[in-house]
Amino acid sequence: MNVLASLSHRQQGLLLTGGGALIMSPDALLIKLADLPDAEILMWRGFLSGLGFLLIALMRHGRGTIAAYRRCGWTGIAVALLFSLTTCGFVLGNQYTKAGNVLLILAASPIIAAAFSWLILKERLPRRTWLAIALCMVGIGMIVIDDTGVGSWVGNAFALLAATTLALNFTLCRRRPGIDMSPMLTFNGLLVGTGGLIVWLSHGEIALPPANSLALVVLLCLFIVPFGVTLLQRGPLYLPAAEVGLLLLLEVVIGTLWAWWLLGERPAAIALVGGSLVLGTLVVKGLYERRLERRVLGVGT
Repeated sequence: MNVLASLSHRQQGLLLTGGGALIMSPDALLIKLADLPDAEILMWRGFLSGLGFLLIALMRHGRGTIAAYRRCGWTGIAVALLFSLTTCGFVLGNQYTKAGNVLLILAASPIIAAAFSWLILKERLPRRTWLAIALCMVGIGMIVIDDTGVGSWVGNAFALLAATTLALNFTLCRRRPGIDMSPMLTFNGLLVGTGGLIVWLSHGEIALPPANSLALVVLLCLFIVPFGVTLLQRGPLYLPAAEVGLLLLLEVVIGTLWAWWLLGERPAAIALVGGSLVLGTLVVKGLYERRLERRVLGVGT
């Protein structure tokens, strides 16, 4: 804690956001390596990540934990519901299509959030943002077309659900700036876990997964997801949106490389072109907006 406090405001933001993205990078890979049925992986991810988020809230807030939950209010409940859909979309997307496809589609969530800001918050978007939205939609379309072999329209649809609900989440959180909504992710875990458990029970008896799968699930859901998401949730409190968006691409790039290297999930040519279009658009937009922000603040580039 003393080391973190000795860093500048921006350095803390870079460490939190970059660290969170790196921690979350093997998420898609571990879902595939665990190789569990849909309902089972959702149940374990829900309950274990919910427990992890609760433990982190207790460590961070101590006796003020209940007050931290209360501060989130009704917005926090909506955040928990939306993140439950994001979790389901991300997990099920990885069950039915390539990990790289899911991560690249999810990368477009900040752009989708910009569209929601125009629609819901009535914010005026500059032309560069509309151009970025158009290019990212073309890129996502090219990724979705890659539905042969391992790829699947079903998986891509779940990934798009995850990106859309995450974008709605971003938009909703902007109505309560400065309020940390990460404690509410405990309830996201309970919702996802309960839903997965109900579906699992309706299909047969409960049994523990193989030891290696269980170990991967515990590592992912109890440690990686709660710590990674909590760090990512804190990043925007320290950094401008443009820099946060750029750092989040670390998870996409490294996560795709993990899947390519260890699972042999080589994307089709059209998916590679579409993914490059999405990532390239986000990088150019992020760098340009970062330059504008620094110019406004009077910081040299």
